[in-house]
Amino acid sequence: MSQDIGHRTWDEQTLRRRIRELVVEYYRQAHSSRPFVPGQTRVNYAGRVYDERELIAAVDACLDFWLTAGPRTEAFEQRLAKYIGLRHALMVNSGSSANLVAITALCSRRLERPLEAGDEVITPAVGFPTTVAPIIQNNLLPVFVDCVLGTYNLDPEQLEPALSERTRAVFLAHTLGNPVEMEPVMAFAREHDLYVIEDACDALGSLYDGRMVGTFGHLATLSFYPAHHITTGEGGAVLTNDSHLARIAQSIRDWGRDCYCRHDSPPEGACGRRFEWEIPGLDEPYDHRYLFVEIGYNLKMTDLQAAIGLAQLEKTPDFIAARQRNFERLHEGLKPYKEFLLLPTWSEQAAPSWFAFPITVRPEAPFSRRELITFLEARNVETRLLFAGNIIRQPGYRHIPHRTVGDLPNSDLVLRSTFFVGVYPGLDQARIAYVLEVFADFFKRAT
Repeated sequence: MSQDIGHRTWDEQTLRRRIRELVVEYYRQAHSSRPFVPGQTRVNYAGRVYDERELIAAVDACLDFWLTAGPRTEAFEQRLAKYIGLRHALMVNSGSSANLVAITALCSRRLERPLEAGDEVITPAVGFPTTVAPIIQNNLLPVFVDCVLGTYNLDPEQLEPALSERTRAVFLAHTLGNPVEMEPVMAFAREHDLYVIEDACDALGSLYDGRMVGTFGHLATLSFYPAHHITTGEGGAVLTNDSHLARIAQSIRDWGRDCYCRHDSPPEGACGRRFEWEIPGLDEPYDHRYLFVEIGYNLKMTDLQAAIGLAQLEKTPDFIAARQRNFERLHEGLKPYKEFLLLPTWSEQAAPSWFAFPITVRPEAPFSRRELITFLEARNVETRLLFAGNIIRQPGYRHIPHRTVGDLPNSDLVLRSTFFVGVYPGLDQARIAYVLEVFADFFKRAT
């Protein structure tokens, strides 16, 4: 098909090529980076890192006008699964939704041993609320264990004290990209026949014992929110090597229906017998597209988001390397203040793909967290607290049914004294140097 534009006739491919050229020009004029001015330019803790390739991918998807999940979503699922080293990656609309799908999938009656109401799930008290929320939403009981200061991950030594006759799963998070000590966790889970779910939303590309995090448990989750390692705006993924769990998770994501058709499935469906399914008590066949086998949601990703994700995924190795470099610079530069600051630690078996740089102000320091972050923020260094801290202190979680192992003193210290600064790839050497200068200036005044 051709079209007359300004007295010139262009075919669709020529038009698309011209649009791409204009997108590149627009990116260079509207989106290219601005010079860094110390003290004036905000040093963000995270942000989108992109170039004309993501804009072209998004515009191409808009031109195709596939508004829902389609060919790009399926391609993103396949490439992400290959990158992680698992059979299945299921795209959803957020990391929080990924956590909801993962826990809900383990409650499916199509499993031989589903989680049931009142079953207990061991989980860390320090973390993001939507690691805990799906446990509560599925009428399960969270059993909170303390964190290890420095890693801010679940303390494996508290797993045995957390165990009861109702314990059925461990839902852990690799905090800020720092891998949990998976060896003792998996040994505990095998001994007691427990499900393991890995919240790897902060940890795309992190390794433990040479393996990607997210490949140890029965299910794992990722987030593609703009602050994370790669972004699709809103978005996330559920990961698994188990084809049966993948099928259940897909059903829960897609309204609870049994149909697993793709965008290119024939009229008779991917199953080959779309109009030949049975509903008990009905004396005629039923359309598989409207056969519902789970209590589900609509949590799909769109093709426009997936187009951006595909472009971002190609850059993941470079993004990880930049995060690791920035982390190392901060770690080295902040060592002189270890008397007052607890710097992050990690397992000898871990190769973290850092989300951020966590810092805890020691209780004996002559200043408070508030004083330090106020100083940083006033000089345009952005900070964030470590999510919910001890989540059972949060107003929305104070009265939930739960158990704890001990008094969670480390989690309380995180609530009072921990924060983080950024290491994301948008921070160049000049910005990291400025952050260290601001810390140095603070300690000249405070000590």
